[in-house]
Amino acid sequence: MGYAGEFGPGIKALTLVFSYASQMSEPKILEFFQHVGVQISAGTISNLLVKGQEAFHAEQDAAYLAGLRSSPWQHLDDTLTRVNGQNQHCHVICNPLHTTYRTTSGKDRLTILDVLSNGQERRFMLDEDALAYLDALGIAQVRRKQLLHLPRDQLLDEVAVLGLLAEHLPGVGAQTKKWILEALAVSAYHAQREVPVVRLLMCDDAPQFQWVTDELALCWVHAGRHFKKLEPCVALHRQVLERFQKDFWAYYHELRCYAAAPTVAERERLEEAFEVLFGRRTGYWALDERIALTRAKKVELLVVLAHPEVPLHNNAAELGARQRVRKRDVSFGPRTREGCKAWDTFMSLAATTKKLGVSFYHYIQDRILETNEIPPLADLIDARAAELNLGASWELA
Repeated sequence: MGYAGEFGPGIKALTLVFSYASQMSEPKILEFFQHVGVQISAGTISNLLVKGQEAFHAEQDAAYLAGLRSSPWQHLDDTLTRVNGQNQHCHVICNPLHTTYRTTSGKDRLTILDVLSNGQERRFMLDEDALAYLDALGIAQVRRKQLLHLPRDQLLDEVAVLGLLAEHLPGVGAQTKKWILEALAVSAYHAQREVPVVRLLMCDDAPQFQWVTDELALCWVHAGRHFKKLEPCVALHRQVLERFQKDFWAYYHELRCYAAAPTVAERERLEEAFEVLFGRRTGYWALDERIALTRAKKVELLVVLAHPEVPLHNNAAELGARQRVRKRDVSFGPRTREGCKAWDTFMSLAATTKKLGVSFYHYIQDRILETNEIPPLADLIDARAAELNLGASWELA
């Protein structure tokens, strides 16, 4: 795999494990080796962590694609990452078979599509779905008519689509242009075949996640936190809030029981129970407002009724983000794009091997020695996906 120098595979593997799995800082790794009598420089440790990792990058890309095709749904969350002192965003995409980290400069809808497309070149396509989305946003009719001059149902690269917009929509405003590019990019994402298309995202209700996939599932734990933030001063209101929170989590428990053993009758009962619970008027204004806001998210909160295999919470992605936060707290942040890519790749490999029941240390050593006793992670994900059938409800639809 291109590893050269005086240090054996054990030292190289330990260095990678210490940094990306145990999340030790480089000075601490250096201190450890010095304590056990290994003479190694700080620069060599840095090189072992970052340089010559092309084979690992390639395997992680393959594992990510396998993770995307392993289920129609994915968790998604993001957290701050500083690259050379500049704020960027680390996106965490995962399901029971993989966890993948991707760091980008932004987190708008186009960036989310870049992440889900595994960094493929951006493509754009005008079709009926894109026009319907723009109509829902209230795009001016004159702009809509101008858009019809663009080729229909054809994948275009970014240079081509920007040229066409400049030609046929002169003077278009920045916001309208942003809407158009997002609409065309979403349509192109669903039409392309190079990368498995995610059909459902489990995430928070940030606007950039909306309309990217066919369906959106919201986290019940997030929804519950809104009620926990309420701080009533009146004793009666405190009692009302406490009673509602108790009923909220009791209903959540019923949803979990349904997911374990779904039936048509229970699905209908839970739909009616949702209306009763979130149609409640308590007289405590702040609580009633929050109840109404939650009721408006009914479709996204009750995805489990149609897809029992989709979790009710986004804890998996949040736990993945927490790993990046710990790495960030210890090592602050990478200084180069090469270092940032190494962070993403090896944190992804460490998290994915753990989910697959593979020792990260043994995996790293196996790849360095090129013994290949451990199968490609993509093959392990494909095999496990066939066993788990994480998209069973889509097959029945």
